Amino acid sequence: MSHVMAKRKSTKRIMLGDVAIGGGAPITVQSMTNTDTADVEATLAQLSEMRCAGCDIGRVAVPDGSAAEALPRIIAGTDMPVVADVHFDHKLALAAIQMGAAGIRINPGTIGSRLHLKDIAKQAAGRGVVLRVGVNSGSLERRLLGPEGRAEAAALAESAMEGAALLEGFGVEQIKISVKASDVPRTIEAYRIVSEKCGWPLHVGVTEAGTLWAGTIKSAVGIGALLAAGIGDTIRVSLTASPVEEVRVGRRILAALDLGPHGPEVISCPTCARAEIDVIELACKVEEALEAYRVPLRVAVMGCAVNGPGEAREADIGITGGKGGALLFVEGEMVRRVSTESMLDELIAEVQRLIERRGGEGEGR
Repeated sequence: MSHVMAKRKSTKRIMLGDVAIGGGAPITVQSMTNTDTADVEATLAQLSEMRCAGCDIGRVAVPDGSAAEALPRIIAGTDMPVVADVHFDHKLALAAIQMGAAGIRINPGTIGSRLHLKDIAKQAAGRGVVLRVGVNSGSLERRLLGPEGRAEAAALAESAMEGAALLEGFGVEQIKISVKASDVPRTIEAYRIVSEKCGWPLHVGVTEAGTLWAGTIKSAVGIGALLAAGIGDTIRVSLTASPVEEVRVGRRILAALDLGPHGPEVISCPTCARAEIDVIELACKVEEALEAYRVPLRVAVMGCAVNGPGEAREADIGITGGKGGALLFVEGEMVRRVSTESMLDELIAEVQRLIERRGGEGEGR
C-alpha cells in the first residue's frame, strides 16, 4: 500500500453470513435494491445484476409484512448475504431475523423504545445475526439535535455509540456502525469520532449523496478520504441511480486506493487542440467494451504525440493519435499504425489477445 495511506484501523471481525467484515478482512462493497421486496423475481433479478457488478452484500427494504414474508425466497435465491432494512416497527425486525436475514439495519432514531431494541437484540444474539446501528443526519433522535435542529457530527457519533453500547449490553456480539450525513465534512468528522472511540467495524458512506454524477463525486471524496485515513470496513455508495451503478462506483473507489481488485482501467488525456483523433468518443467506447472483463489491465487512449507515446508505452495496451489514424502499442512496443475507422476494433482485439496470453478471461456482466 502507498506510504500516503494511513494504516487501516484494527476493528473487531464479525461475520455477515459467510462474509467477513472488519478485523483486517478485505473491504466489502454493498448496495440496496430499489425493487418492491415483496416482488421476489424482480428483487432477485436486481440482486443478480448487483452481484455481477461486484457486490458483496445485498440489502433490501422491509417496510411491511409482505416484504418480510418474501425474505426466505430472496435469501435462497442469491449467494450474497441479505440484510433487512427496518424502520419504525420493531416487529418487522423480529420477523426478518426469524425469516433468516444475515443482518438487520436499525436506526435508534426510528426503531422506538429501549424495550423494543432489547427484543431485537435478544433474537439477533440467539441467531448470530449482525445488527447495524445506522444513524443518518435526517433521522437523528430529536433530543440530540442542535439548537437549530441540525444533526451535528458529534451527535451522530453519540447516537451510534449509545445504540451499539445498548446492544452490546443486551448480549449482541455482532455489531457494525454507520454515521452518515448528506455532506462530506460532517460525515468524515462523525466517522473519525466513532473510529477513535470504539472498535466495532464501520460501514462507510455519504447518505443521500445525490444523482449519478454529483453523488459519485461526493461519495468518492467522502468515502475515499475516510479509507485513505484507515477508516472503514465495508462501503455503500448512495446514489439516486441504479444500485448497479452504486456497486461500480464503490469498486472504482476501492481500486483507486489499491484496496480492492483492479479491473481494466482506461487512462485517457483531457483532450486539447493537438488531438488528432476523437479521444472522448474513443475512450468512452473503450471503457464500455472493457466492462465485460474482470482482469487488471491498463489501457491508454491518448490524442497526440506530446504525452501519448509515453503513456501508451507505460500501459498494457495503448493507442495514440497520429496523422490519419493512430499508433497502437502493446506491452510497451509500438506494433503498428491503425486507421481511424478500425481503431476501436483493433484495440479491443489486442486486449483480448493479451488477456488470453496472460491466462485470464473475460466475464460478461
